Amino acid sequence: MTSRSGLSACIITCNEADRIEACVRSVGFCDEVIVVDSHSTDGTRELAAALGARDIERDWPGYRSHKQFAVDTARNDWVLCLDADERVSDALRQEVERLRESGFEGCAGWSIPRITDYFGRFLRHGNAYPDRLIRLFDRRRGGWTGREIHENTRVEGRVGRLHGHLEHYSYRSLTEHHTKMQRYAQLMGQALYAGGKRCGLGKVLFNPQWRFFRGYVLRLGFLDGWRGLVFALVESNYVRRKYLHLYIRCRGLPS
Repeated sequence: MTSRSGLSACIITCNEADRIEACVRSVGFCDEVIVVDSHSTDGTRELAAALGARDIERDWPGYRSHKQFAVDTARNDWVLCLDADERVSDALRQEVERLRESGFEGCAGWSIPRITDYFGRFLRHGNAYPDRLIRLFDRRRGGWTGREIHENTRVEGRVGRLHGHLEHYSYRSLTEHHTKMQRYAQLMGQALYAGGKRCGLGKVLFNPQWRFFRGYVLRLGFLDGWRGLVFALVESNYVRRKYLHLYIRCRGLPS
């Protein structure tokens, strides 16, 4: 009979005092909760520690490196990775608990659908959903890879599919959404250029339109009402900014 597997929850934070408690409580069923923090000043670390999380403070090296550090620090080989603005739903917790009883038999990792809250309602269409991510995996067979921004996970072996949601509470306001996307666009433009990518004016002009059409029309983003429209517009603007930063850098100018 397969024994029940240990499980570590890995969370990265920086000034997430208003969201960290809900995040930590949602993974309270795990054997340990690790919070890797990059010098929060709003009490995030204290709130997490008060809930029993193992708090580690370190300088910010980038998203991928920070998350991989958390995984490397875990006491268990099976890890469940979250951002501070994410929460494990009850349905997802029940699925994970059932898998633990079988020792996560048969797979090296499991993909989880992420559902994003947008102004008080979850987006269920468009490019935002289902945002499947491998967040539950055996660290001996996988980990965080890719660029420091828009990082991802890869595992060697079979990947199963879970159905319970990872709830994403990423945007407190439209201004925050715009600000976050602007920062990501600049970082992605820099990363693409450093990786040897180049682009002409065509990508600046047409890729944002394609992203909007794909999400809002082909993937039925319009069914999310005005929220779906706003999300699709902000997302297409992000694509425009990303390629504009790359376009400018290709011409030897600072972005």
